Amino acid sequence: MAELGRASYLRKSSSWLTSLRLRGRVCLFVLLGAALSVETLFVAPVMAQTAASAASAGLPSETPATFTPVTTSFDYVKRDVMIPMRDGVKLHTVIVLPKGAKGAPILLTRTPYNASAQVSHAESSHLGPILNGYDNATEVIVEGGYIRVVQDIRGKYGSEGDYVMTRPLRGPLNPTLVDHATDTYDTIDWLVKNVPESNGKVGVLGISYEGFTTLMALVNPHPALKVAVPMNPMVDGWMGDDWFHNGAFREQNMGYIYDQEATRANDALWWTNHFDDYDVFMEAGSAGELGRRHGLEQVGFWRKLLEHPSYDEWWQEQAMDRILAAQPMKVPTMLVASLWDQEDIYGAPALYKALKAASANNDKLFLVFGPWHHGQEIGDGSSLGPIKFNSDTGLYFRQEILRPFLDKYLKDGNSKDDGPHAEVAPVTAFETGTNTWRRLPTWPSGCASGCTIQATPLYLTAELKLSLAAPQPGEAAFDEYVSDPAKPVPYRARPIQPMGYGDGFTWSRWLVDDQREASGRPDVAVFTSDVLTAPMKISGQPVANLVASTSGTDSDWVVKVIDVYPDEVAGDSKLGGYELMISADIFRGRYRESLQTPKPIASGQPLLYRFNLPTANHVFLPGHRIMVQVQSSWFPLYDRNPQSFVPNIFWAKPEDYRKATQRVYHAPGQASFIELPLVTIP
Repeated sequence: MAELGRASYLRKSSSWLTSLRLRGRVCLFVLLGAALSVETLFVAPVMAQTAASAASAGLPSETPATFTPVTTSFDYVKRDVMIPMRDGVKLHTVIVLPKGAKGAPILLTRTPYNASAQVSHAESSHLGPILNGYDNATEVIVEGGYIRVVQDIRGKYGSEGDYVMTRPLRGPLNPTLVDHATDTYDTIDWLVKNVPESNGKVGVLGISYEGFTTLMALVNPHPALKVAVPMNPMVDGWMGDDWFHNGAFREQNMGYIYDQEATRANDALWWTNHFDDYDVFMEAGSAGELGRRHGLEQVGFWRKLLEHPSYDEWWQEQAMDRILAAQPMKVPTMLVASLWDQEDIYGAPALYKALKAASANNDKLFLVFGPWHHGQEIGDGSSLGPIKFNSDTGLYFRQEILRPFLDKYLKDGNSKDDGPHAEVAPVTAFETGTNTWRRLPTWPSGCASGCTIQATPLYLTAELKLSLAAPQPGEAAFDEYVSDPAKPVPYRARPIQPMGYGDGFTWSRWLVDDQREASGRPDVAVFTSDVLTAPMKISGQPVANLVASTSGTDSDWVVKVIDVYPDEVAGDSKLGGYELMISADIFRGRYRESLQTPKPIASGQPLLYRFNLPTANHVFLPGHRIMVQVQSSWFPLYDRNPQSFVPNIFWAKPEDYRKATQRVYHAPGQASFIELPLVTIP
């Protein structure tokens, strides 16, 4: 209104001002000043009065104080609740159940990754679309009529309390009254008393970190807990899961630690200053220095890693295989493992081995191996990178293994489901190479019956050959290469992406990357077999027996067992000559004598490094070759070994990083070999 009044006034004054133009610029300016004064005199009060009227009348908000969605057409009911724990802390929990559910079992997941997001994948009136997110085996939940419950663990997202990375059990490492075991117990107790639509039976399941919380539920479990499915669980973070592998630090997880611990809602994100992660880590030097440059020492878990680079009591007392093997197994449990798990390849097989040893006749223990990356069992399992499996192995797992297993223990009156695979085998393992599912009585076991597994040496021999025959006198005693920390071997082709999921990220399939680039480097020793004329099957853990020396006083040793495809592959030309890793890992030399106490390596002396490689269930087919690669860096997946002994590699200085001549021995009495779990089929 004020602007309109001002325009009208100036139009009326225009003829008067024109008549004064000949009287000079000074007069004009004076009159203009008078005109503006008149505007101020008459228009400003009008503006003030209008504003005052608007303020007194008010403009009502169009947003109601409380909005109630109309969900009468929905086929599910969602409840957000805060469940009290025994110490008074309340944990945010989302409950989703089919509308009209009665006597339905509960499937619980406890997560550090935002419970609301896991049951709000899409805005839909149907249950399926909202569950189509991480950790939801959607077909199993929807078709099985399960009540889905997802809970934020303490200290994350909507839950109260303090966050501790993989919070240890109550005891020496946790002086409080609560842990994930008690929180799960209290949650289940509340659910069976406050969800009237349930039948009082609860199953827990989860992947990775949520696989860890699933394992924690098995410590002094609630009586209503009837079944557990830990998938790709974090079991031992030093021996071979997220944080270290045999003492070598997995520095590409630094971004995860930053994102996970800096804030409750993961809204402070790790940053980089190079497109290629190789350059990010090289520029900083040591992992400790890179953490310092990012302010990572503000978060508690990073400080603990810096304090515990060796396998001391702090790590040992958290190892879930040790914890669970020390108590009776009360709950039927299916461990799910991925043969190409790029994050937690150690955990499930190690836990199975420990539980089996603790109770050889345990009928509550089940194991599944699939040809997957980390967590791929709940997605499309038709392929991994360029490797195809001739069927959707993820769907098979969910329909033929997971659902019958859950139904058996959670559905009322359903001790045995119908169908050809209703009784889930103690072990179900996918055999790569032949692309076949095997139903087995135990693990390792090459076939259902009659097979034997023999630890068979595959020798690294002269002229860079692999052979089942031991080295002979008179042959070259060793092969050597120079390892230069200034030019570490990349763990995949550059430029290297950060660890990540989603569109454009390939982190999930790095374990099936073609290894030809490494084969051509002078700092990688490559041993290759003759072309196979018959199939060669391995089931279990290959074991590296590396006799090696270094001119330095510390060293890493990376050993990779590789299936080399024929030079040309009919029907898939891209696989011609492909070098597919079947089993590979790293060992930090300072721990050769003791995992707890690092020691310098005697320079120039051939020493035995013996360490397990990840589990494999693979057939090397006729026309293929077997390859073993040996190298001394795998960067930046693992931090660089300076190759001169320092007390703590996290804080190695630039001058500590030195070239070293590495020798791999293959002489009689000093033979290097891979101990293969070779299957003999009658």
